[in-house]
Amino acid sequence: MPNPEQSYDLIISGAGFAGLSAAIIASKKLDRVLLIDRNPSKDVGKKTTWGWVCGDAIGKPHIDFLEKKIGVKFGSPEIERDFHAVYALSPDLKNRFKFDGDGYALDRPEFEARLLNIALSAGIKYLDNFEIDGPILEENHVSGIYGRDNNNQLMVFKSKVVIDALGISSVLRRKLPQNPFIERNIESNDIVLTGRYIFEYDRSDENPGFFDKSNALIHLNNNIAPGGYAWVFPKGENRVNIGLGVQKAAMEIRNRKLKVNDAVKSLLDNYVKLNSKLYNLRIYNKNNNGAGFWTVSVRRQLDSVVFNGYMGAGDSMAMPNPLSAAGIGPAIISGILSAENAIRAIEERDVSVKGLWKYNIDYNMAYGNKMGGMELFRIYLQSLSNKSLNYGMEKFLTPEEASEITLGGAPKLSALSKLKFALRGLGDIKAFKGLVYTVQQMKLVDDLYRNYPENPERFGTFSMAVKSEIRRAKQMFSPLTL
Repeated sequence: MPNPEQSYDLIISGAGFAGLSAAIIASKKLDRVLLIDRNPSKDVGKKTTWGWVCGDAIGKPHIDFLEKKIGVKFGSPEIERDFHAVYALSPDLKNRFKFDGDGYALDRPEFEARLLNIALSAGIKYLDNFEIDGPILEENHVSGIYGRDNNNQLMVFKSKVVIDALGISSVLRRKLPQNPFIERNIESNDIVLTGRYIFEYDRSDENPGFFDKSNALIHLNNNIAPGGYAWVFPKGENRVNIGLGVQKAAMEIRNRKLKVNDAVKSLLDNYVKLNSKLYNLRIYNKNNNGAGFWTVSVRRQLDSVVFNGYMGAGDSMAMPNPLSAAGIGPAIISGILSAENAIRAIEERDVSVKGLWKYNIDYNMAYGNKMGGMELFRIYLQSLSNKSLNYGMEKFLTPEEASEITLGGAPKLSALSKLKFALRGLGDIKAFKGLVYTVQQMKLVDDLYRNYPENPERFGTFSMAVKSEIRRAKQMFSPLTL
């Protein structure tokens, strides 16, 4: 059994954006908070031996939310550059839709190091170089964690609540008991394999299709990034983040059609070569973070993110945006909201599923309620060929309608008039009918989330209804490339 020094009000597992945000909030009200990370403190938030693999972009509202909640302003060096918008481009580069508004390019190691310093100054206890092996389970309740320190010594820490911010492969989530609330595993087709480089360059020529110093660009192209997306995000002075994410099944289909054997790295290297107007590209390897590969979920967040004594935040709960895989914003939001609800539940002495349930509702209202519809649209997009993408981005949607979808809305499509227009243009009627169906189902799923269950007793009906819609979409739209 642990001694008193090993018992806490709250244990936060993982010190990425979600865990660090949670720690700072928790320190305001709780005296006994333990933040645990597997990395040494100098590498706080590092995802893998490759580094902090990420697009490094975040929308301005998410930074505003963080600053307001913790009372700290951020700037250089943790914020490298601001940009006006994120644009998604068609495969032929002839059409672009605004995907998001004002945002920032971050120096992720610098940002997370500053968050750690804020948390330490607030008095939290921090344990680095510690590998968590699983949750302590007592009568179907999470009551702490166990793991090994850097000397391979087994250690046990007890707590009233555990916040799981360990990332997509979280051992805490996977070792939970079978339960009706938390899905322990994420389907492989809901994961994209990602790779990215951070480059510096000497100079750039005008190249609006592949690089824009004022805006972040996302390329939809099933030859470049099958079943996924590719990106070029401006960073600091003469620096750029170039990466892509691919669905494994779609990549295999593409490879068979082209009789090639590309993997994520070769696809990424070929994509970099398309940027012919960035001169003398070379890896910018500050913090050994210049090149890296990782996995990201592209589904809605788990239908519930609480269990008895347990809350999840960030990638551990599949919270990245299903369309863009942007994960920093939802990690910050969920970290803050999980800590606020942990504090409330501890004060009210009810850390059961029921006592923690308000976190589900708060996260749904703040960010999650649009993600189910976005997942449906992502499944539809993955079924389209480049030809259909080109035609659809030109003919099917106005820029306003496209923006509404990428921001999580379901626009009111005038199906009859658009269908006539598509017919006159001899366009892809099957793809258009798929779009109309998808938007209709997005509205249905949005309605489900607008009526998110107020208590655990109503959760089963909600979750079954959402899963049914997602399953139906996957059966209708299978991956298609080129």
